[in-house]
Order: sequence, then C-alpha cells, then structure tokens
Amino acid sequence: MARWSQRPARTTNILPTLSGDAPFTLTPEQQQAVKVIGSDEQGKTYVLHGITGSGKTEVYMQLASQVLKEGRQVVVLVPEIALTGQIVRRFLRRFGDDVVVMHSQLSQGEKRNNWLRMQNGTSHICIGARSAVFTAAQSIGLFIVDEAHDSSYKQDEAPRYHAVAVTRQRAAYYGCPVILGSATPALGDYYKALQGDYVLVELTERVGQRPLPSVQVVDMRDELARGNYRVVSDCLLNLLEETLAARQQAIILLNRRGFSTFVMCRKCGYVVKCDTCDVAMVYHRQAAHLRCHYCDAEKPVPTVCPSCGSKYIKFFGSGTEKVEQQLHELLPSARIIRLDQDTTSRKHSGDRIIEAFRRHEYDILLGTQMVAKGHDFPGVSAVGILSADSLLNIPAYWAGERTFQLLTQAAGRAGRGDIPGRVVMQTYAPDHYVIQCAARQDYRAFYDQEIQFRKELGYPPFQEMAKILVQDESEEQVWRKANDVAAALNSWNGDHGDEVAVIGPYEDVIKKIRNKYRLVLSLTGKDLTAIKKAMQRIPACWQTGVLIDVDPV
Repeated sequence: MARWSQRPARTTNILPTLSGDAPFTLTPEQQQAVKVIGSDEQGKTYVLHGITGSGKTEVYMQLASQVLKEGRQVVVLVPEIALTGQIVRRFLRRFGDDVVVMHSQLSQGEKRNNWLRMQNGTSHICIGARSAVFTAAQSIGLFIVDEAHDSSYKQDEAPRYHAVAVTRQRAAYYGCPVILGSATPALGDYYKALQGDYVLVELTERVGQRPLPSVQVVDMRDELARGNYRVVSDCLLNLLEETLAARQQAIILLNRRGFSTFVMCRKCGYVVKCDTCDVAMVYHRQAAHLRCHYCDAEKPVPTVCPSCGSKYIKFFGSGTEKVEQQLHELLPSARIIRLDQDTTSRKHSGDRIIEAFRRHEYDILLGTQMVAKGHDFPGVSAVGILSADSLLNIPAYWAGERTFQLLTQAAGRAGRGDIPGRVVMQTYAPDHYVIQCAARQDYRAFYDQEIQFRKELGYPPFQEMAKILVQDESEEQVWRKANDVAAALNSWNGDHGDEVAVIGPYEDVIKKIRNKYRLVLSLTGKDLTAIKKAMQRIPACWQTGVLIDVDPV
C-alpha cells in the first residue's frame, strides 16, 4: 500500500527562479547602521531614517543574515501587496528557499504551506503585508517594518490593529529589535526617537553618492492663465519628451483612479451620487460605467439629467484613466502602463505590471500612490506629480504629514540609476510649506514646522486621540446613539476632573456609506487609559453600530 507524506513547497516554485546575489560593499553609514542594530541586546525599536535610494534594503539583508547565523527567524513587513514581489526577489537572490511570502492574494493552500514552513523552522524569513505580523515562528530574532510611516499598516476592519504596535508587542516577547525603516518617518516615531524612547539611525546619502533628484514646482494657476487646460503641464510634457528621447523611463503619480471624478448636469447642477453612499460616483471609461469607490456599486452613465431631463451632462475632474488617454494623445509613441486598484485586482497582476516596467517593456508607469512606495527602478530618470496638494484639503490633522510623505516618496523614485533624476511637481499651492519642504526633500525642516503646529494645537504625539464612529440606517437613531455616548462620556469626564476633551458628535466627512449614516466623536487627552477602560463598562459604548478607533490614522 502506497504511503502519502506532506512536504511544504519551495518558494522558488511559487516565484520564478532567480540568479544568485552577492552583497555589495556597504557605505560607511550602512556599516554603522548594521553595527548599531546588529549589536542590540535589549530588543529596542530603531527608526532607520534613510533618504530615498540610501540602501535601506541592503541594511535589512545584512542584519537578516546575522540573525539567520544565530538560527533565528526574521519577519519583514511591507505596506502594499504590490511591493512584496520586489523585496521578495531581492531576498530570494540572497537567501534562496529560506524565504516565504504571506499576503491576502495567496491561495489558502499557499498561505498554509508558508505558515507551516515558518512554524516548523524550515524557512527563516517571512515577507508580507500587515497580516504577516501574526505568522507563526520558532524563534524570531528581528522584525523589519519597511515604509513604516504608511497608513496601510492600520487595519480598520475587525480585527482592528496596527501592525507596528503588534510588531513591538511580539518583539518584546522574543526580546528582539524592531526596525522602522522609512525615508519619511511618521512624526510620532521620529519624535520618540529624538526623545530617546526609540533609537534613531540615519542614512543621509544615496548609494554611490548619487544626488537626489532636482525638483521643479509648477504653479497650475499660471498654466491656466496661459490657456493650458490639460492635466499635464507644459513643463512636465517637455520633461517626458526629453526622457523618451533619451530612452529613459518616467513615473507619473495621480492619487485618483477612474476617468472623471464626478458627473454633473450643467443646467441644474445635479451631481450623480451613489444610491447608498453620500459621495459622487466616478466615471470609469474602460468599463463604461459609474462606480462608487466606497461600496463598489455601479450605474450606467446617464444620457439625460435624472433631475431636470437636460442633455447637458458634463464630466469633471481627472483620474488615472483620463491622464492615460491624454498621454497617449500627447505622446503617441510612448508605451504607457497603469498601476491602480482597477489594474491590480487579479492575483499577482500588480507584480506583473511592476516587473514588465522594470524590464523596460513600458516607458511610462502611471498610477495612484502605489507607484510612489519603495520601488527601485534604475531606468527611471523622471517623475511627474499631478495634483500635489490634493491631500492638503482633507480636514484631518495628519493631512500635511501624509502629503509630504507621498510627495517625497514619489520624487525619490527618480535618479536611482546612473542618470540624475528630475521631478515636476504640479500644484495650486506652490508656496505652502509642505510643498516647499517636499520639493527640497528636507524631512527635518518639515518635521520642525509640523511638530510645532501639533504642539500648539494639542495633536499627537503631544496628546492621545481616539475616534468613536456611530453608524445607523436611521438618521434619527444615529443621532440618538451618538448623543447617548457623548452624555455618558461627559458624565464620566465630569466625575474625573475633565481629564479628556470630548468633541462632538458631528457628521463624518462622508455623511453616509452603504446606507448607514455616520457621526463622529473625538477624544483627546494626555492619557486616555482611564477613559478607555471606562468605555468597556459604559452601556452606550456597546450599542450596535458604535466603533471605537484608538490612535486613528
């Protein structure tokens, strides 16, 4: 009788076999970083602040090699599934079958296979998106969080967690160090490093002493005054033409997908909105329909206004689809590929797009923020950033920080090879300090100004915050529930010396999503520990539809 046995599959069966990789000579700064972190005996948290192109990944691999020699394991987190393929390939070249991958686009069989390999110690390096932080292991000797500033590490659906916080908890259990690597560290992490709670390690120069890209800020108001109504400025068009003529590559960032951001009747002003969400539907030309980016509902494009019957239907705003069309018209010989949620919905599709661009099968990579995160393309000498100030208008205390991070990261994709990089940053607010600091790629100047605003206004890291979201299908009920929560918290607060500021309830930025009305309460204070414990006992906080988000991002 035949006997069956179970054996985990090799990583190289899942990803293409790659040639070996020999570590290159480290720069003095890289050597110092490896020395400082590699000698850790207390399980500290290290903020590895390295400018774009400074070789943070090589530092990760050198430290991982040391941990593997000790017979321990390494967990590497990346913010986007689309980034796993790039970093996995680099680690595979160095460590071969010791590497496994964990993310949501794997099949159940692949996840189980890789989980078992880490659990039984067959493999020693796990690379994945935020959920990889929970991977089983024999003995972990190092946690690496790449692009640690990224908001993707926070999961807003149950089970709610922040991968960085979980990483530090697991590291404390194993007594091992944590590396928070980024060219634009989260302000809270950098503040803790300067205060001595974390250890700051800096890489201030690019590998090979390559210069940072030169950045030109274009005032789109001047473009309009000259009669240019295109999304692409004349300056950016010239840069793209020069780049193509030199057989180099370019990346263009626009943080809005779709073709047009809303559809409006020019006669009565009616805007086509989602039936279940209080948002305008986005026109997707490729699929020839309107789509809600919150609930994924779809509608046909109206030929007449549903409100007044007028035929004056107009498409407004620009998304990645529209920019792609404009680029094809302006640069007919250019090979353009788009990277956004619409083109990466299928398994490994994002990885295939990135690798095709790396092989120079395309000249221009156009996409949303996915194109700005951690990619290393030696052939890219030009970057265009459209609507650089779009995030600045979000009513949130972190809007400036998120904008600076996105712009700096995007600019940093240029000039990582032998050709110096050039960047065109298009904006309607060229004098804003966030735009100016991002154009200079000066993190410390941005930090010094932003941290002062945070201190004056009592925002993190100087005070803790919590957000309470109340949802209900009835607008009357949602107000009743939210007022009950506010009354209960204010009552507790009054009994404990007004330690916490309870603000609200007020309507959320988006009033209704998926047929549920949304109200928000904000809590701020030096220490929210006591009120968080109290909320576990307050009945109003346990009503259906009440969601408590600690440290919202």
